[in-house]
Amino acid sequence: MAEAASTTARGKRRANLGVAAGCLAFVGGMVGMAYAAVPLYAMFCQLTGYGGTTQRVEQFSDRVLDRTITVRFDANVSGGLPWRFEPAARDVTMRIGETAEARYIATNLFDRPASGRATFNVTPEMAGAYFNKVECFCFTDTTLEPGEALDMPVVFYVDPDIADVPELANVRTITLSYTFFPIGEERPLAAAPNTEAVVLPRTDAKLGG
Repeated sequence: MAEAASTTARGKRRANLGVAAGCLAFVGGMVGMAYAAVPLYAMFCQLTGYGGTTQRVEQFSDRVLDRTITVRFDANVSGGLPWRFEPAARDVTMRIGETAEARYIATNLFDRPASGRATFNVTPEMAGAYFNKVECFCFTDTTLEPGEALDMPVVFYVDPDIADVPELANVRTITLSYTFFPIGEERPLAAAPNTEAVVLPRTDAKLGG
């Protein structure tokens, strides 16, 4: 009788250990999925343009359409970052597929160094899948000394395939929006940075004032 009780107790202990091990494995799996979710979501946004996420490319378009589109530039600074941040020009009108360069200017208004990082998106959101950036300052940590101003170029083109999308057939204006956040503050998610310098071809895109 005592032996049977002892066997039952050992069985319960093994069962409890199995349950505990299963719980630990589940928790570990959930933690792992949480860490994996950020890069996976970023990859999803990058591939699909979800949420207005633009595409990062390393080559220029091999087609230029006889149709123009206007890209407007928007600039924002999150609270806590003492910067002035603005586009050098408010818009550019270009042919679809043509490479253009826009410039943003950030100025530190504080009396000590301040660091920030920019996120971005485009509207309409569906156009994000066709807005290709060859060079961008986004997601690169930037530190400005007191009173320092920094010129920040963005090199981009609109994919000619946008003309084949019925939902975007009547789109004539795309807005590219950046927001700078202080380093360390939680920021919205978008695509991965592109920090490689690119030698630009000449372009006839005309910047508007």
